[in-house]
Amino acid sequence: MKMNLSRIELQQHFDKWLIAWNNHDIRGVMEFMHNDIVFDNWNGRKISGKSNLEKTWKAWFMRHGNFKFILEDVFIDELNQKMGFTWQLEWPSLEKKYAGKPEKRRGVDILYLKEGKIFKKNTYSKTTIEIDSLQVTMYAE
Repeated sequence: MKMNLSRIELQQHFDKWLIAWNNHDIRGVMEFMHNDIVFDNWNGRKISGKSNLEKTWKAWFMRHGNFKFILEDVFIDELNQKMGFTWQLEWPSLEKKYAGKPEKRRGVDILYLKEGKIFKKNTYSKTTIEIDSLQVTMYAE
C-alpha cells in the first residue's frame, strides 16, 4: 500500500507527534511509528520494531522528568516522504557527574516515512551540552 502524505499532512502529523512527546504520551508518539521502525539513536544504539521501541522508551516516559523538546526548525521533503528537524531537549541530566541537574541538549532527527508512518528515525546530538548553565563536553566511556 503506497500512501504519500501531502506537505500539509506531513506537517500536521509532525505537530501532533511533537505534542505527544511533550505531553509524555507514549501511545501518541507510537501512533506515528511504522511497525517496522528502525530507530538509530545518537548513542549508536539501534532498535528495530515498534513493540521493541515502545518497550525501550516506556521506562523513560514513566520517569520522564518533565522533558521537553523545543522545535528549532523543520524541513519537509514531500516527494521523498522525509523530514528533518532540529531540536533542543530540556530535561534532568543523566550524565554521571551531573545527574538530575537541568540539561539542554541540541540535535537533529531525520525521519523517513512509509505508508504515512515513520519507519526510520535517525537521531544525532551535539557532543557539547549545557548542564546547570555550564558547557559540558560528553566523552565516550
